[in-house]
Amino acid sequence: MTPQFLTPEAFERLRDARASAPQTVAEALARRRRRDVLRGDGRLFIVAADHPARGALAVGANPSAMADRYDLLDRLALALSRPGVDGVLGTPDIIDDLAVLGLLDDKIIVGSMNRGGLRGASFEMDDRMTAYDVPGMVDAGIDVAKTLLRVNLDDAGTSPTLAAMADVVTQAAAARLPIMLEPFLSRWVDGRIVNDLSTDAVILSIAIASGLGSSSAYTWMKLPVVEGMERVMAATTMPTLLLGGDSGVDPDETFAAWEDALSLPGVRGLTVGRTLLYPPDGDVAAAVDIAAGLVHPSR
Repeated sequence: MTPQFLTPEAFERLRDARASAPQTVAEALARRRRRDVLRGDGRLFIVAADHPARGALAVGANPSAMADRYDLLDRLALALSRPGVDGVLGTPDIIDDLAVLGLLDDKIIVGSMNRGGLRGASFEMDDRMTAYDVPGMVDAGIDVAKTLLRVNLDDAGTSPTLAAMADVVTQAAAARLPIMLEPFLSRWVDGRIVNDLSTDAVILSIAIASGLGSSSAYTWMKLPVVEGMERVMAATTMPTLLLGGDSGVDPDETFAAWEDALSLPGVRGLTVGRTLLYPPDGDVAAAVDIAAGLVHPSR
């Protein structure tokens, strides 16, 4: 897809900066206008784009939907321009591009940390920190950290992953950096990892994730919308953002499920990526606006 929102000149400046003035990235992050994580209604709408670094480029039936970086950046730029979008979740490559493009003023940056459990790899459960680390996020002025925690009781790779998660939660708390954990119970099915989205499995994953680290003071949850969300949200006192999942489900059903879950105590908003960046009808702005209206109904 040819980018429609950003200009060719903007991408040329980005390429030139990366090639001849790499210090531009740190300078752009240092001068960006920051904001409080929570303000106004105390709710957050974050657009997610950390999938490519795990080797996950598919959206719905398209196995390479996220492969075109210029198209992805264009969609992100459009999403970030819409009212009610509070920020973006990404790996350093995405965040650095957006910073140089000047798109992160007054936006929350959520830094994605563990991308080592590559999609389809034999070592997928050994999900190491291969993107942001806590010192790097503090130095760059990243506002929130994020990790994915898939617990597979039949795979020994879960053990070092749990230890790594506990360590970064401890580091984040010491740095007073909010850290968002996205927990699942997972298993191997026909050579691929499948997350258990039953109510009881999500509740158990929350219990495991909640106890990681020497302090939970800065821990948030990022949870799927499943059956029995009242029971799910009764399992934690931690501030929670809802995740969106993949495209493919009827958008009206998805929006209705989000709306119901957003009314529950403890739910602070949405963190959604592919569902909104690659909607079935191609209208990114419309999809983002609907979600923003659910998170911030009084805006």
